[in-house]
Amino acid sequence: MDNSRCDYNLLQAIARRLRQLREAKGLSQRIVYIDTDFNIGKIEVGKTNITVSTLSRLCNYYGISLKEFFDSLELPE
Repeated sequence: MDNSRCDYNLLQAIARRLRQLREAKGLSQRIVYIDTDFNIGKIEVGKTNITVSTLSRLCNYYGISLKEFFDSLELPE
Protein backbone atom coordinates (compact mmCIF):
# COMPACT_ATOMS: atom_id res chain seq x y z
CA MET A 1 0.00 0.00 0.00
CA ASP A 2 1.27 3.43 -0.94
CA ASN A 3 1.88 5.10 2.43
CA SER A 4 1.52 8.61 1.01
CA ARG A 5 -2.11 7.93 0.11
CA CYS A 6 -3.18 6.27 3.33
CA ASP A 7 -4.45 8.05 6.43
CA TYR A 8 -3.62 5.53 9.14
CA ASN A 9 -5.29 7.61 11.86
CA LEU A 10 -8.55 7.50 9.93
CA LEU A 11 -8.20 3.75 9.32
CA GLN A 12 -7.62 3.17 13.02
CA ALA A 13 -10.68 5.25 13.95
CA ILE A 14 -12.83 3.34 11.44
CA ALA A 15 -11.48 0.04 12.75
CA ARG A 16 -12.29 1.01 16.36
CA ARG A 17 -15.81 2.08 15.43
CA LEU A 18 -16.50 -1.12 13.50
CA ARG A 19 -15.24 -3.19 16.45
CA GLN A 20 -17.49 -1.21 18.81
CA LEU A 21 -20.50 -1.82 16.58
CA ARG A 22 -19.77 -5.54 16.33
CA GLU A 23 -19.25 -5.94 20.07
CA ALA A 24 -22.39 -3.91 20.86
CA LYS A 25 -24.37 -6.44 18.81
CA GLY A 26 -22.66 -9.31 20.66
CA LEU A 27 -21.26 -10.73 17.43
CA SER A 28 -18.01 -12.61 16.92
CA GLN A 29 -15.73 -11.86 14.00
CA ARG A 30 -16.56 -15.34 12.67
CA ILE A 31 -20.30 -14.65 12.62
CA VAL A 32 -19.76 -11.33 10.81
CA TYR A 33 -17.59 -13.14 8.26
CA ILE A 34 -20.24 -15.84 7.74
CA ASP A 35 -23.00 -13.24 7.36
CA THR A 36 -21.13 -10.71 5.19
CA ASP A 37 -18.20 -12.56 3.59
CA PHE A 38 -15.90 -9.78 4.87
CA ASN A 39 -12.83 -10.67 6.92
CA ILE A 40 -13.70 -8.20 9.66
CA GLY A 41 -10.64 -9.26 11.64
CA LYS A 42 -8.35 -7.73 9.03
CA ILE A 43 -10.48 -4.61 8.87
CA GLU A 44 -10.60 -4.20 12.66
CA VAL A 45 -6.81 -4.06 13.00
CA GLY A 46 -6.88 -0.88 10.92
CA LYS A 47 -4.38 -1.92 8.28
CA THR A 48 -6.86 -2.69 5.52
CA ASN A 49 -7.94 0.30 3.47
CA ILE A 50 -11.57 -0.71 2.97
CA THR A 51 -13.76 0.73 0.26
CA VAL A 52 -16.75 2.97 0.83
CA SER A 53 -18.91 0.17 -0.59
CA THR A 54 -17.61 -2.28 2.00
CA LEU A 55 -18.12 0.25 4.77
CA SER A 56 -21.65 0.93 3.55
CA ARG A 57 -22.50 -2.78 3.53
CA LEU A 58 -21.10 -3.20 7.05
CA CYS A 59 -23.09 -0.20 8.27
CA ASN A 60 -26.24 -1.71 6.76
CA TYR A 61 -25.40 -5.00 8.47
CA TYR A 62 -25.04 -3.23 11.83
CA GLY A 63 -28.22 -1.23 11.25
CA ILE A 64 -26.78 2.28 10.95
CA SER A 65 -26.31 4.76 8.11
CA LEU A 66 -22.96 6.01 6.86
CA LYS A 67 -23.88 9.42 8.29
CA GLU A 68 -24.45 7.92 11.74
CA PHE A 69 -21.18 6.01 11.43
CA PHE A 70 -19.13 9.10 10.62
CA ASP A 71 -21.00 11.35 13.06
CA SER A 72 -19.88 9.09 15.89
CA LEU A 73 -16.35 8.50 14.60
CA GLU A 74 -13.70 9.66 17.05
CA LEU A 75 -10.72 11.03 15.19
CA PRO A 76 -7.50 11.94 16.95
CA GLU A 77 -6.72 15.67 17.06
